[in-house]
Amino acid sequence: MEMTTAQPVRHPSPTVKAERLAFLIFERPDLDRAVRFLVDFGLQVCFRSEEMVLLRGAMQAPYCYRLQRGRTARFIGFGFEVSSSDQLRLLADTVPGASAVEPIPDPAGGRRVVLTDPSGFRVEVVHGQALEPALAHRNPLPLNFNGEAVRIDQTQRPPVQPPEVLRLGHVVLEVADYQQTSGWYCAHLGLIPSDVLLLPDGSPAVAFLRLDLGDQPADHHTLALAQGFAPLYSHSAFEVVDTDAIGMGQRVLHERGWRHAWGVGRHILGSQIFDYWQDAWGDKHEHYCDGDLFTSDRPTGFHPATREAMSQWGQKMPASFTRPKMDLPAVAALVRNVRRSPDLSVRKLITLARLFG
Repeated sequence: MEMTTAQPVRHPSPTVKAERLAFLIFERPDLDRAVRFLVDFGLQVCFRSEEMVLLRGAMQAPYCYRLQRGRTARFIGFGFEVSSSDQLRLLADTVPGASAVEPIPDPAGGRRVVLTDPSGFRVEVVHGQALEPALAHRNPLPLNFNGEAVRIDQTQRPPVQPPEVLRLGHVVLEVADYQQTSGWYCAHLGLIPSDVLLLPDGSPAVAFLRLDLGDQPADHHTLALAQGFAPLYSHSAFEVVDTDAIGMGQRVLHERGWRHAWGVGRHILGSQIFDYWQDAWGDKHEHYCDGDLFTSDRPTGFHPATREAMSQWGQKMPASFTRPKMDLPAVAALVRNVRRSPDLSVRKLITLARLFG
């Protein structure tokens, strides 16, 4: 499927329609150190070997985070779930560079097709993974409002412990080849743009893409793509029970020595109440609750890109949140991609730096 129109745009007949963001894939040289952060963050280890650790949330998904031992710390990619083996075969037969349909070599079983998106991220499309029983977790705390008191003769005392992560919600990436990459996800996995932030010249700076689940409400975004100078992981987001879970997560992560990135606040696009934390390698992970849900009927919104468009209240987004680490490989990638990518120019990078830097 050639992408000949400006992206992102809803594709009229995508190859398949993904139904769930299944998991993230990271490589880490120190699995113990990686696990310490993720357990403090609220995930639970469900499988461990010398070379791989799987972690899960409280919902029935077998896992939502895959750690693989590697020489360097890097983000590899992520997985989407589809509803049938026929869709796996269609992807294998249709998408350039796709693998054959193959068994998944981990305890959840099932089958997969391995794709590589235009920015080089690994995308595993899976079907048939075995669900696990949901884990026990507390209910949202009942709240008293003026005239609507629901809690009488009772106190609020949430436990002082890592918040119970329910599920993986979304992942955000920076890409140099913005048009080709955003079009690829809309064309092959059926993602729909919910909202797009536009630069002064009308080109997209950030697109928030959701699953097309028809009449069933879907998260405001499952994948967000931001125009950058190289393919980079920005952050991933995990749903927790309520705002008290976010606050308790902040307390626990502070006390255990992890580095805070941004929050607490409420986003404008997506409406989530959020709080961001960094793992040992500086990769950002978000606790959130109370996100928007859209059916497929909701049209795309277009908005000017500003730092103020990131949150309704709370701390203004710090410049450090979007500032990349400019080491020698990053500088080389910047020079290389400005020369070859049709989506990049020095002027655009200056505009992005002024808006978000």
